[in-house]
Amino acid sequence: MDVRNLGKSGLRTPRLVLGGNVFGWTVTGEEAFGILDRFVEAGGTMIDTADVYSAWVPGHKGGESETLIGEWLKRRGRRDDVLIATKVGFSEGLSAAVIERGIEASLTRLGTGHVDLYYSHKDDPETPFEDTLAAFDRLVRAGKVRAVGASQISAERLEQALAVSASNGLVGYTVLQTWYNMMERPRFEGALADVAQAHGVGVLPFYGLANGFLSGKYRREADLKKSIRGDRVAEYLNDKGLAVLAALDEVAGETGATPAQVALAWTAAQPGVTAPIASATSLAQLEDLLGAMELELNAGQLERLDTATTG
Repeated sequence: MDVRNLGKSGLRTPRLVLGGNVFGWTVTGEEAFGILDRFVEAGGTMIDTADVYSAWVPGHKGGESETLIGEWLKRRGRRDDVLIATKVGFSEGLSAAVIERGIEASLTRLGTGHVDLYYSHKDDPETPFEDTLAAFDRLVRAGKVRAVGASQISAERLEQALAVSASNGLVGYTVLQTWYNMMERPRFEGALADVAQAHGVGVLPFYGLANGFLSGKYRREADLKKSIRGDRVAEYLNDKGLAVLAALDEVAGETGATPAQVALAWTAAQPGVTAPIASATSLAQLEDLLGAMELELNAGQLERLDTATTG
């Protein structure tokens, strides 16, 4: 299995990170535990969550995903073979107080003494990088966090943050989490990709399946009713989207893989990308995702997929 270095973080992961946004929301209890068990059994290592998951659900307040993962960790009785990534600051910004309060709450919910990767969930232009990075630095020195990453940040702001950490001797962002998939390449490619590669920042893209569109299950308007996320993929049902699905179908037929596996393998093959993040709400969905960890696409297949995505 291809296990990759995650930038300069000191962490390593196969070519798939399991998204935890669905835990405690659309998948709970034994079904969720089964998905987590199977992911690790298949060689997966990193589970991605956030303190805000799933505050958007009526009656939830955030922390539901971390709590479920914590229950799973306690249930299985070991922590050494998994990497836990979580995030802070989506709603409250990235002041030192928010970060310090956030890590304590996350560690409590997760039932662990440290997280392997701690992200600023989205950029906070109102708080100086010096304050944010100094807070992260203290957490790393205290052993509560192993590495620090940034999510939802522009190329210019990422460059600035890296300069501040370097000039002040503070821990720096070694991982970038960003929106990227075959349907929305400009969100990452270009300036943001250039900054990440220039500084050796590992990249873990989210929305790797474009809200499920690249799995191939949405091919006509009537299909949008198949999922609560159906309305989010309506914009892809156009000539370009259908061309991408046709290219995925073609490559899937050649490789014996599924469209979802091909889409994730394409993402993992892009310059600077370490591994895509994808979530599963059933064991069947997870089994589909797992195939992407070892699927190798040849140069011709990648070129055909590129042509479809830029058409």
